[in-house]
Amino acid sequence: MRYAFVGLGHRVQLYIDALLGEWSDTGEIVALCDVNRTRLGYYLDRIGRDIPCFAPHEFNKMLELADAVVVATVDATHARYVVAALEAGKDVIVEKPLCTTAEDCAAIIEAAERSTGRLIVTFNYRYSPRNSAVRRLIADGVIGDVTSVHFEWVLDTIHGADYFRRWHRDKANSGGLLVHKSTHHFDLVNWWLADTARSVYARSALRFYGADNARARGLHDRPKRALGAPELGTDPYLLDLSADPRLKRLYLDAEHEDGYIRDQDVFGEGVTIEDNMAVLVGYSRGATLTYSLNAHGPFEGYRVAVNGTAGRLELEVVERAWTPPRAAIDPTAADKAHATGASERLVLHRHWSMPEEIAISSGAGGHGGGDTLLLNDVFRGAGEDPLGRQAGHHAGVASVMIGVSANLSAATGTPILLNDDGTRPARTETR
Repeated sequence: MRYAFVGLGHRVQLYIDALLGEWSDTGEIVALCDVNRTRLGYYLDRIGRDIPCFAPHEFNKMLELADAVVVATVDATHARYVVAALEAGKDVIVEKPLCTTAEDCAAIIEAAERSTGRLIVTFNYRYSPRNSAVRRLIADGVIGDVTSVHFEWVLDTIHGADYFRRWHRDKANSGGLLVHKSTHHFDLVNWWLADTARSVYARSALRFYGADNARARGLHDRPKRALGAPELGTDPYLLDLSADPRLKRLYLDAEHEDGYIRDQDVFGEGVTIEDNMAVLVGYSRGATLTYSLNAHGPFEGYRVAVNGTAGRLELEVVERAWTPPRAAIDPTAADKAHATGASERLVLHRHWSMPEEIAISSGAGGHGGGDTLLLNDVFRGAGEDPLGRQAGHHAGVASVMIGVSANLSAATGTPILLNDDGTRPARTETR
């Protein structure tokens, strides 16, 4: 397979390194596309040879060289590249979220159903062994028919804060965290239940980050960005891009070309996304989901409880038990800090039985070995997978539409009803 890449931020390195390493026998990298020549240069150096490079307006020309395209651009631009590639009959591998609006969802569905190419949305959390175990237990009927799910996700002041200093802070770019981040979680529930959402009600607010909240807590005279700030190195919310060679090359050294500032102050002006969100979802077969996301927690992880007619599953995952201040300042320390108190526990409670802890088999690599399984499915094919972990356009759209509907509900104060397959709003419910 001949692979082209559009959008050359830090995330795309996962796929480029895969094709340069363990999966090099499955295909070759034939073209790169990005708005920024410095970032193009970084990945050309990593690939170690000259290959054709294109600007975004040359995307269709680039498609002539490729069999498949990996899309990892700003979320709001996904649809234009996905649709163009599908219309050209190319395979598409796209980072979540698939897109950010109902209109883009409709355009992608139309293009995917006409195309000879396939579309894969890379929901890596499906492949995490703990989440696969939940899917397997529910599918095996060990807790009977699912009646409700409670899902709480906590982002800490390393990971959560980062959304508020980069392009994600503008909802026009990312759809907000209910689209950019929560589509991971909504997809998990859709997949676990093998069901689609029919109604969504939500409340959301910006309560911690942003200039107004900073002023309310007495934080005045904040710097616009970390670079050059007197507090850099002591303020845990100021990210030192120069401390990480990769971030320096991809962003700090590249900002003169496109003006993108990667180290904006999380308490600055211009934040239009929320940091506290609560969502209530009704599913076609009667189950309900209560979901919450907080982006300024003192630890990072998630808790899930799945109630059924024969029992209950409880999954508790701690990805970082506390937030060392130095890790928030030094980007090279963040991954190491993920091991600080990390744990996972899956417990099955059957009616009339003692609780049973379910063993979770984790592999090497990110997300408990899930990233390796995902990459193998992407580059070698899913093969026989009774869990159905590989996600196509319908799964991508179904997860996005919960987030889009939650944003609309929070803005209007009314529940949003979806059509039978959860791919578009049926109407806004009036009260």
